[in-house]
Amino acid sequence: MRLVQLSHVRLGRRVAVVEGDTLRLLPDATSVYALALSALFVHAKLADQIAAEEAGELLDYTEIYQGESDWHILPPLDHPDDPARCLVTGTGLTHRKGAATRNAMHQTDPTVAPTITDSMKIYQWGEEGGRPETGEIGVQPEWFYKGNGTILRAHNEPLETPAFAEDGGEEAEVAGLYIIDQAGTPRRLGFAIGNEFSDHVMERRNYLYLAPSKIRTCALGPELALGAAFDSIEGTVTIERNGAILWQNPIATGEAHMVHALANLEHHHFKYPAHRRPGDVHIHFFGTGAFSFGAGIVLAEGDTMIVDLPALGRPLRNPLQIETSAMELVTVREI
Repeated sequence: MRLVQLSHVRLGRRVAVVEGDTLRLLPDATSVYALALSALFVHAKLADQIAAEEAGELLDYTEIYQGESDWHILPPLDHPDDPARCLVTGTGLTHRKGAATRNAMHQTDPTVAPTITDSMKIYQWGEEGGRPETGEIGVQPEWFYKGNGTILRAHNEPLETPAFAEDGGEEAEVAGLYIIDQAGTPRRLGFAIGNEFSDHVMERRNYLYLAPSKIRTCALGPELALGAAFDSIEGTVTIERNGAILWQNPIATGEAHMVHALANLEHHHFKYPAHRRPGDVHIHFFGTGAFSFGAGIVLAEGDTMIVDLPALGRPLRNPLQIETSAMELVTVREI
């Protein structure tokens, strides 16, 4: 089952179930978050809770997907009442190609033979201990913070390169979507296509700049795939410029293509008590093995980033928007 969150200027928010080229509205559901809380309250599976909802109006999915409707697609999960209670994070160095690109970015002296950087060391630790036996704890992966729910963008919405940024580039990934129940237990709703979007030029200056390079907008695909498998998810990432393909590359993710087991990644995110606050929402990216920056591509205003992972629904498309105004000094004032 796949879900889409929608908004309408007059009718407000709704949730719809994907049925081929049609979306079936759930008349009484204004958010996936509310549906999940309702299912938790009655100790039901979310899919069963949705199946029990009254069937509503049918909408043309293609019309909405293409931006030709009064209905607009929202991220497939958010905290509708308080975006600050939606934590957006990620794990890197989980895929061999991604780690190799990071390793090349972080070479301290390009005139000498490549060395094993700290980035590659973390990846190798994952190879050695990222798949522990059931019930055991494996090696800790890289972890990073992106922001709260205010940075989430939906399908067709622009991803912004702010004035203080040095670059903006796609990172095609899968995101896990979670809610914390009243007992403080993380509950995974499913997965969605993601574009984690980062500033690779800033990161390349020094790997210690990884943290600020990640604090950018990011996007989630139109659909939440409830209970989707995370074994092998394959597709393509594409950059279009002026309607033509500038760059395209196959991508493969999921546990079959990663050095960490999903359970290990989830443990090391949710082991922190602050990440298990009842009622919070978590969006967690799981890393990538291909991005255009590694191929020497510099994105320009209006370029469209497309992440297509058919197992998780329709492709995610986002144009790039570059802020051209000068960076302004932020001044702190005393009370």
